Amino acid sequence: MELLDAKQALRVEARVHRARLAKAMPGHAARLAAHAGELTDAPGAVVGGYAALPGEADPARLLAELARLGALLALPRVAAKAMPLAFHRWRSGDALAPGAFGVPEPDPAWPPSTPSVVLVPLLAFDALGWRLGYGGGYYDRTLAALRARHAIAAVGVAYAGQEVENVPYDAHDEPLDMILTELGLRVFRARA
Repeated sequence: MELLDAKQALRVEARVHRARLAKAMPGHAARLAAHAGELTDAPGAVVGGYAALPGEADPARLLAELARLGALLALPRVAAKAMPLAFHRWRSGDALAPGAFGVPEPDPAWPPSTPSVVLVPLLAFDALGWRLGYGGGYYDRTLAALRARHAIAAVGVAYAGQEVENVPYDAHDEPLDMILTELGLRVFRARA
């Protein structure tokens, strides 16, 4: 119970801090997009993004730049509770609908897709690549399922100020391989 309490306390603090960072950095999305070429150099690579919620580091401009560089894009959808996210092909301009938890999601009829690079939203991260999410475990299950099938790069997308000294984690938590902030791309683990 101690670990859950520590995570929950950090979540409360991290949400408030992230909201402050979002207000203080209106040019953040453009700074993220400037690093698109560092994420993948394989034309046709599938990048799994996300539609940002208020306050989250928004990858929309980054995704647009990745598409311009030849990447294929996919967005996640909650397929079922306690299951990994399902990714579906997406192009800028494709309308999303509110899904589970009010998160904009692709239509389940859109073609399924398996990303090799997954952009991951977060509340906090540490220097070892551990991330603090929202507590539902969706990204942990998704990263574990994808890693069991093939090599992927899990890239947290954040404000540099979201880094904390230590993110509490346990056996089911999946680490990030990299973090992308307005300061650039930082690698935690060698790309598989």
